[in-house]
Amino acid sequence: MRMRTKRSLLAAAVLFVGCKKEDTPVEPLSSLTPPPLPKLVAAASGDGSPEDARFQVAPAEVYGEPVPAKALRVGLAGESVRLGEERFAPSRPEDQARLRERVKGQAVLLVPDADTFLAQTSELLAVLRESASEVWLLHPDAPVAYALVLRDEQGFQAWLAEVAPGKLRIIQRQDGFELTTSVGKLPGPDANGPSVPVRGGKQDIATLRTGLGKLKGRFTTSEDICLVPSFGMELAQAARALSGVYVAPGEPLFETLCFVYPTPRAPAVAGAPTGR
Repeated sequence: MRMRTKRSLLAAAVLFVGCKKEDTPVEPLSSLTPPPLPKLVAAASGDGSPEDARFQVAPAEVYGEPVPAKALRVGLAGESVRLGEERFAPSRPEDQARLRERVKGQAVLLVPDADTFLAQTSELLAVLRESASEVWLLHPDAPVAYALVLRDEQGFQAWLAEVAPGKLRIIQRQDGFELTTSVGKLPGPDANGPSVPVRGGKQDIATLRTGLGKLKGRFTTSEDICLVPSFGMELAQAARALSGVYVAPGEPLFETLCFVYPTPRAPAVAGAPTGR
């Protein structure tokens, strides 16, 4: 008798719980989808007409950090590097070894000329990533600099694979900046074009700054951002882009600035086939 009573009570409890579950509304799967990124509109310039927004760049102050006074200044001229009175060709293994010893444990300030392309700096940046304590990049037009975390292509892919919100990056192309996140691209005036197009042949740093502010408001816990320049881009142009990460002198939107450079080519092995 007691066993039948217990079974009846248990069946009633299960029926009650089942009814409660059926009464609770279930949110549709669409509610789990993050809202779309806001569309980015060009910063106002000139008289504010559509023609101005399309062809002219709004003025933008150059912001960054004070130039580190005690850093070793490394001047770049194409594939040649100057450190004090010494010159190096980082593509040569013997020069890599000399340079590695000179910068070991030191803060380094990169001073590129106007014609040094990112593709020419891969061996140098690999040495600095391995040996220097800090790597700074000087802005070509103002006395400010940017502290960089260097990542080669493999390191960048590993960073993207980390489980963290945001994963914000600036893809710097010849036709403008693409602002990309873990949930998609920040749309610009043309859905098929970059988020921040080049205007009048110039980088639109004011609109870049606006777009990064929108992303920071969306991904409030993101503390780092990666600049991924086209490897055919001048290093000085990449330095100009980094000003867009700042909203005032010494006030970056993100604490860590990652800079992606091309992985150096493996040295040729004597006797190996050339592929010709």
